Amino acid sequence: MRHTLLKKLTKTVDMRLQGDCIVPSERDGIIISCIVSFYGRLDLLSGILYSLVEQDYSRQDFEVILIEDQGGTDGGRLIADKFSSLLNIVYSPLDRSFGKMGYSRNYGLSRSRGKFVLFLDDDTVILQKDFLTTLAKLFLSKSEIDAVIPHGMASFCLVRGRYSYHEPYFMTSRCTAYSRSVLTELSGFVADFIGQEDVEFVIRFFLYGKNSVKAPQLEYYHPPLLVPNMRKPQAVGNSFYGLKSRYPFGMWILVILNCGRHAPLYLLPSRRYREMGRFGIGFLSGVIASMFKRNNFEYK
Repeated sequence: MRHTLLKKLTKTVDMRLQGDCIVPSERDGIIISCIVSFYGRLDLLSGILYSLVEQDYSRQDFEVILIEDQGGTDGGRLIADKFSSLLNIVYSPLDRSFGKMGYSRNYGLSRSRGKFVLFLDDDTVILQKDFLTTLAKLFLSKSEIDAVIPHGMASFCLVRGRYSYHEPYFMTSRCTAYSRSVLTELSGFVADFIGQEDVEFVIRFFLYGKNSVKAPQLEYYHPPLLVPNMRKPQAVGNSFYGLKSRYPFGMWILVILNCGRHAPLYLLPSRRYREMGRFGIGFLSGVIASMFKRNNFEYK
């Protein structure tokens, strides 16, 4: 229903809505660029890199771009060097705007060369050795495909204090691939976003009438939503508040209501709903605080 509403809004919304990245053209014969933003958690990063090493896709056809926050670390450089003999690695420590995922994604995108771009989180797990091969075939089979959404699953089952729910086809930078043409047309992500920059991008993606396909034959694992405190959702709320200067006011209100719609779920007994509700409450509190200029939120 939300996608249908977004498509109807295309007739009334300023279609000059753009991100903040000048996306370079594809080059050097690279088919897929895998972009991973990270800071610390090198054990997790090793996991996704090993899964890329095991891909049956030609090493000459894909690259792995590692974007490390906070200007980089010795550990990050060492792990990039370690895998450079196994993968086509591009290591680029973030130069500024630390902690802003929108800027980090754009930073990687501006250094990518592939015809298609796969965004990954450091805690994403891919077990299929033909993941990239299948992804490339999907894109190349139909020219009208703008994005491919793999099937996501929780990376751990029920554990004390946790839950295993994962929305199966969540269009997120934890594991979603886009054609370079659509990333160029939409100018990538909004740079000031601290988190959920992918959610804002997807709004513009559907506003522009772009096409995505669900790919059940592609599978990945990722931890489910956990909200131990309000710092991240408040920072995300602050980021979405900043869209007020970009979006038409009515559209901005709809976006805020949509992103905060889960807040009432906190009253339900299920752990899944409480986590979603806690995030919604934190998000709305971040928006409200920003209205009163109390927007010094940081999330690292």
